[in-house]
Amino acid sequence: MLKTTFLMSLLTVLLVMLGNYFGGANGMVMMLVISLGMNFFAYWNSDKMVLAHYNARQIDANSAPELFGIVRKLTTKGKLPMPKVYIINSAVPNAFATGRNPEHAAVAVTSGLLNMLSDDELAGVLGHELSHVKHGDILIGSVAAAMAGVITTIAHWGMFLGGGSDDDNRNPIVSIAIMILAPLAASLIQMAVSRSREYMADQGGGELSGNPNALADALLKIQGVATQRTFPNASTNTAHMFIICPFSAKDMQALFSTHPATAERVKRLRAQAAGMSAHN
Repeated sequence: MLKTTFLMSLLTVLLVMLGNYFGGANGMVMMLVISLGMNFFAYWNSDKMVLAHYNARQIDANSAPELFGIVRKLTTKGKLPMPKVYIINSAVPNAFATGRNPEHAAVAVTSGLLNMLSDDELAGVLGHELSHVKHGDILIGSVAAAMAGVITTIAHWGMFLGGGSDDDNRNPIVSIAIMILAPLAASLIQMAVSRSREYMADQGGGELSGNPNALADALLKIQGVATQRTFPNASTNTAHMFIICPFSAKDMQALFSTHPATAERVKRLRAQAAGMSAHN
């Protein structure tokens, strides 16, 4: 939590500094207003947008009783409200959670995931996604992505917009460097935020499902396909939401993955499982 707070503060500082550099005091205020507006929009609409983007279909206890039953069992154990449950018609296995808070959350899995995983492995994946809901990661990820997007936009257009008090004395080389480095810094911070939350969700998923090894096995299975095939309609704006990076190893976007290395995640889950066995 401290790490996340620090990283989100860095994003805010970077945003304000960019506003000040390109627009002076007025620029700072404008960037804060834009940031708040982006965050407000993301808070209320990110779930609807991402579910529509991936053509997710809502299911219930009648249309998909096994999947719905696993989610209900996990939410009861975790003392969480029952989220809406969706299936995405894709052979590429993956899953994500979305929504502005636990009372307005949704979890989505692909048909490929349902076909590939055992019930225990599926419970581990769903436990991971519900942990994101419980920890407020959906909102944090959406805010971080929105702020990084604003920073990138300012950096790209700042020199043309101008408005700062030192426009005449501004070093063009410094401005160009800022235009290149600021978006990179924002992306790195966003990646660090997402990675720290993924570790937390893995641990929470292991605890909620009661089987960290099953979650580790699921991650390895998903990764085996994900490195070879990019998820259909995958977007850099929503990549942080998935349990495994939706870009294949052949895509340049994979170099800027918001996910930690799967091998390290599996290592931590195996250690968690060993600790639970020793405790029992």
